[in-house]
Amino acid sequence: MTSSILQKPIGLMGGTFDPIHFGHLRTAIELYQQLNLAEVKFIPCYQPVHRQLPVATPEDRLAMVSHAIKDEPAFSVNECEIQRKGPSYSIDTIQLLKKNLPSTPLCLIMGIDAFTGFHTWHRWEEILTHVHLIIAHRPHYQLPTTGIIAELLAQRFKTDASALSDSLAGNIVVRPVTLLEISATDIRQQIHQEQSCRYLLPDSVYTYIKQHRVYR
Repeated sequence: MTSSILQKPIGLMGGTFDPIHFGHLRTAIELYQQLNLAEVKFIPCYQPVHRQLPVATPEDRLAMVSHAIKDEPAFSVNECEIQRKGPSYSIDTIQLLKKNLPSTPLCLIMGIDAFTGFHTWHRWEEILTHVHLIIAHRPHYQLPTTGIIAELLAQRFKTDASALSDSLAGNIVVRPVTLLEISATDIRQQIHQEQSCRYLLPDSVYTYIKQHRVYR
């Protein structure tokens, strides 16, 4: 399929968002601008596969994401994993989105820490037949030089952002993003200890947390 009949690529940012914070949001807006994406879809998971269960309910996490992005037209929220329930496998979500957006390159956004374990994901090789990968690079993380992930990079790494719009899937692009060492775990702990979390996450999210006594 040629680039002339492809739509502008869309970024997909999944996660527990427990809670969503400025680290997530800043990464998304920088990649949106750097890579000329049509938008970034935030996809809160229902039940993560590779980490502990979230503390907040799916409904609260979905609401917090909605509050966080409501004033940014480049962002949207997709609740398919919340609606589907059960373990949230990326391949299931990607196949659903691909069915609805057959002519749009989809770009799965992840950090280097997640990417180094990508080969352990459910049906990981199949994922790359449906989407591109965008790796958010932070200075203190290094890309592997040996092993499965290093081989994957050797085969699929592209330096030009046009690789995301010239084909539907299969390429890997790495881009630096601003380092914001914000931890959702630390935010939850501070809230539990009745300390202020202002300036770590949007005021709208912090207000929601206080009003609904999330993490208390």
